[in-house]
Amino acid sequence: MSAEFPFTGGVSALVEQELPPFREYAWDFENDCFIYDDAGKRIIVEDDEALKIWVYKALKTERYEYLAYSWQYGIELKPFIGKVMGVYERYSELKRVIIECLMVNPYIRSVDSVDFQTDGDYTHCDIALTTVYGEVNINV
Repeated sequence: MSAEFPFTGGVSALVEQELPPFREYAWDFENDCFIYDDAGKRIIVEDDEALKIWVYKALKTERYEYLAYSWQYGIELKPFIGKVMGVYERYSELKRVIIECLMVNPYIRSVDSVDFQTDGDYTHCDIALTTVYGEVNINV
């Protein structure tokens, strides 16, 4: 072991290798509910498909709102309600809280881009992530 080992970043690479496959229950995004098999059991998905579900749920959950979740889980959107700010300033702040929300997951290495499109009353967000499994694109 060299004297520079603590400073080389080798520890984070070891942690990533030890992560078990990421698993989540399959999710029907259109109907906002679990997906079941023919026997009535919830289907389990792994890796990037599971991460897409985790991202979707984390971005829909207000942080500090539910005792069932850690204080690190979820997003803080309540401070935006009633706050007067320009569109670009609002998108900049939303991008910041989205990145903060997602980077608590050890399977997500980086949030590469967050882009917004407004369609009438709705705002869609395209997120590009780099995970331990590769690149993932998500639309919320």
